Amino acid sequence: MPHMNKLVLLRHGQSQWNLENRFTGWKDVPLTEKGINEANNAGLLLKKNNIKIDKIFSSVLERANKTAEIAIKASEIENLYINGSLIYEKDQRLNERDYGDLVGLNKAETANKFGKDQVHIWRRSYDIPPPNGESLKDVVNRVSPYFIEVIQPFILDNKNVLIAAHGNSLRAIMIKIGLYKPEEISSIEIPTGSPLCLEYDNGQLRKYYYLD
Repeated sequence: MPHMNKLVLLRHGQSQWNLENRFTGWKDVPLTEKGINEANNAGLLLKKNNIKIDKIFSSVLERANKTAEIAIKASEIENLYINGSLIYEKDQRLNERDYGDLVGLNKAETANKFGKDQVHIWRRSYDIPPPNGESLKDVVNRVSPYFIEVIQPFILDNKNVLIAAHGNSLRAIMIKIGLYKPEEISSIEIPTGSPLCLEYDNGQLRKYYYLD
């Protein structure tokens, strides 16, 4: 009987700067009330689908950490706590793309300052970074070694893994595991607080779907 295990990719719930349509990058910004509810709902979906998580990874940013903590609490998975604290691995290599000089600006301010066409290139091109920031290609190069060396061994060991992270670090993982090509990824929207479940069969990705 083949053993199926799961990798769950979870973009953090809505943050204050998502709400204000600002470039957030590595800036620590709290979840909104809606974001807290999204994280809670993500946990309820894990519970409903009977997915027991063995190992959790997160960026070092508060919005991802809180999303993981709220979701796991709601999922009622008990095996991940020591003395009431959730045990999970945080690493800045899973952080959001660093938007450099754009951080803190909302999308309208950015268009006014740098020009709409230029901003579109920074946001949607694969390898052109904003000033003093990272391109998506840079994020892929940052995330990929961490994924291969640290996270993938758990998947190959048939563990159920949850990664709580960000739109662009999750896009980087999607490229790394072959879901999308670099030229396709900029059009892929990852909704906040919606668990994307990837099913593996002895280390081979078989299917993927959003939990409902």
